[in-house]
Amino acid sequence: MRPAHVLLVSLAIALASGCGASGPQTRAVFLLLDTSGTYAQEIGKAVSIVNYLLGTLQSGDSLGLARIDSESFSEKDIVARVTFDDRPSYSNQQKRAFREQLDQFVTGVDRGSAYTDITGGMLQAAEWLNETRARDRYILVFSDLEEELRDGYVRDFTVDLSGIRVVALNVTKLRSDQVDPRDYLQRLDQWEARVAAGDGAFRVINDLERLDSLLAQ
Repeated sequence: MRPAHVLLVSLAIALASGCGASGPQTRAVFLLLDTSGTYAQEIGKAVSIVNYLLGTLQSGDSLGLARIDSESFSEKDIVARVTFDDRPSYSNQQKRAFREQLDQFVTGVDRGSAYTDITGGMLQAAEWLNETRARDRYILVFSDLEEELRDGYVRDFTVDLSGIRVVALNVTKLRSDQVDPRDYLQRLDQWEARVAAGDGAFRVINDLERLDSLLAQ
């Protein structure tokens, strides 16, 4: 084969490889923390989740944290957001700053909010995750998944969750669930259906000792 032909073949292979290449192998995680009612008392458990994420996520990955309260589709409810730098020393500084912001937030959660706008929080989380352009995107929902809205708030629509994995964490059972466990199972089924309707994937992790599977594919 003549050199010119060799060059053309090599160029064709390179172009083909480039077209099929995926984007950066990065991950983005957005953690939503329920602060309504007595669930605010569970917030201490969320610290272990954040510690796990800070120890697991690497340079180029992104992490966001927001509270779920009466009006979750609001910038004021975002506690912290960061994309970790490629430089390890600077990335470590970012992780320390993130943990400090979490500590300040936890200290300030002295009482629960009156309502629980889970859908608004998921909508805001999905927007930010898509902006990161990460390959793997997760919404972690630390909540009992009981949504209660202010009068007039509209949340009965499909949230676009294409390519996003939604993981419900520490889904505590309500008093009514103890009376009729079907209420608990129905609540999980309803959220799974809503996530599926938005082309997302849904699963539940109640055992916080299994955090090693949190970001599993």
